[in-house]
Amino acid sequence: MANWQDGTGTLHIDAARIPLEVAASYRARTQGLLGRDGIEGAMLLTPAAGVHTFRMRFAIDVAYLDRNLRVLAVVTMPPGRLGLPRLRSRHVLEAAAGAMAGWGLRAGTTVEVDVPGRLTRG
Repeated sequence: MANWQDGTGTLHIDAARIPLEVAASYRARTQGLLGRDGIEGAMLLTPAAGVHTFRMRFAIDVAYLDRNLRVLAVVTMPPGRLGLPRLRSRHVLEAAAGAMAGWGLRAGTTVEVDVPGRLTRG
């Protein structure tokens, strides 16, 4: 699953279709959700094994994904926290706090990412 690029797409979780932003460049991953008041849908940071919420304005749900897009863990992080990196994590999915529970996303779930020119199945 190399050659990820910054852009937009769709996150598929079971029957749910969620708007997705992909942050694959160093610059996009560093910016992430900083400076925003919220997010519609989700953001995929790749590659990534951990995140922080310093200088963020809102709490987020964080899902750590392995190389096959299987969820290793889901946590909710308030602003001003440092998340511990997950050893097998290759991607991190971020969304507004509470969103992932609403989507039924939990450890063991495999997601699909659909971006222009590529459908990535776990």
